[in-house]
Amino acid sequence: MSKELPSKKTALKFLTQTGCSNKVIQHCIAVMKFATQIAKACKKIGLTVDMQLVQIGALLHDIGRSRTHTINHVIVGVEIAESLNLPNSVESIIGCHAGGGITKKEAEKLGWPIKQYLPKTIEEKIVAYADKRIDGIRVVKIEQTIKKLSKELGNTHSTINRVKKLHYEFSSIIGKLEKNFIT
Repeated sequence: MSKELPSKKTALKFLTQTGCSNKVIQHCIAVMKFATQIAKACKKIGLTVDMQLVQIGALLHDIGRSRTHTINHVIVGVEIAESLNLPNSVESIIGCHAGGGITKKEAEKLGWPIKQYLPKTIEEKIVAYADKRIDGIRVVKIEQTIKKLSKELGNTHSTINRVKKLHYEFSSIIGKLEKNFIT
């Protein structure tokens, strides 16, 4: 029997119950709104996208921040998702949203279970990309995201290329969407 996606109301309740701050919850809501717009743009050009999965995955992507604000919030988030009996598709979105994804080698260095944490499905990619385009609760230009990541990680870090690749994939689809987006 497959696990069902929670409603948006239930997902928000999970964020509160696990101890996410209001700042994290507002960020997750902003990511969900932007991810929804990206998903709609994708559907408009004929791509198949599970809108509810995008919304719930975006709302819950940072649930691990209820316990840590390090990169390990990803693994903690997956553990919380498992304890809440969420579908594997939501766990996967939580697990691969950081930095445009984490390779097996990077996971090993981080002390995570050794596997790929790279977004593969359209829903995973949409949430990962939307998260990189939201700073706090505002949509920012990709250049701002790249500049921030470069400052934190260094100009040659593999994350930079993964985020650029996601941007390349979605920029033509969403067009001027971010100019019209209000958080």
